[in-house]
Amino acid sequence: MFCVCPMKVKPGLIMVFLFGLNVLAWFWVYDLSQVKTLEITFFDVGQGDAIFIETPESHQILIDGGPDGTVLEKLADEIPFWDRTIDLIVLTHPEHDHIGGLLEVLKRYKVENILWTGVLKETAEYKEWKRLIQEEGAKIYIAKRGLSAEPGLIEIKVLFPFESLENQEMSNTNNSSIIFRLVFENNSFLFTGDAPKTAERQLLSQAKEEIRADVLKVGHHGSKTSSLEEFVAGVLPAVAVISVGRDNKYGHPSPETLETLEKYGIKIVRTDLEGNIKITSNGQSYEVSTF
Repeated sequence: MFCVCPMKVKPGLIMVFLFGLNVLAWFWVYDLSQVKTLEITFFDVGQGDAIFIETPESHQILIDGGPDGTVLEKLADEIPFWDRTIDLIVLTHPEHDHIGGLLEVLKRYKVENILWTGVLKETAEYKEWKRLIQEEGAKIYIAKRGLSAEPGLIEIKVLFPFESLENQEMSNTNNSSIIFRLVFENNSFLFTGDAPKTAERQLLSQAKEEIRADVLKVGHHGSKTSSLEEFVAGVLPAVAVISVGRDNKYGHPSPETLETLEKYGIKIVRTDLEGNIKITSNGQSYEVSTF
């Protein structure tokens, strides 16, 4: 015979249970009181780009990985040691100073989604990238204008390239760099990879109304091959971030680029001078800090 019988519960256990519920309620109220923020960190990885984004809902995005494993040390400071996943990796273009560190990231982290152009390049690093992303099993997205995503409160929209470049050969893959705009309520950010002036001109002629941003990641480490004056004037950011290595052999950033930015009263922050650069936004305003 089976029966449902009333259990005798000790008063002490009831008190412990009620106390636990009270603690959980306070944690819930505390969490609701916290302002949800977007954090964008431009890592100091030497001569290269590596940008880590944590969205208000804690989605994690990595744009490029710099030239080597330095990015792993930087990620360890931003991601808890028990968290071994990254929601999205964006490879703007497969040059050494952008792809090198991503090879190490793919070996250490589980990556859910990958956005890149699929452009061809005959290097050992490129072949390793292709092997690793095939093994990873991540969902692959090929960048082209109009591709967009809305992970939570932010919107990401690809502005360039205008058409798919998958399996196309290019003598200089800088020309294929993904340019995309990220919007969080009233704050906007434009990421440009190493896109040259030719790409900037195309955007001015076909998407001028979409390039405006509060913060600009300056193209190609501040090289004179990027940052066309008309483009800078079209974006008209309050802050320009230059990811660049100390004493690099290329002379980046160029005096020409710095003069253009200064002409429009844009605040310039540089990884070679200030280290890691973090921008924290609540959707209405943002703060820039360095460490």
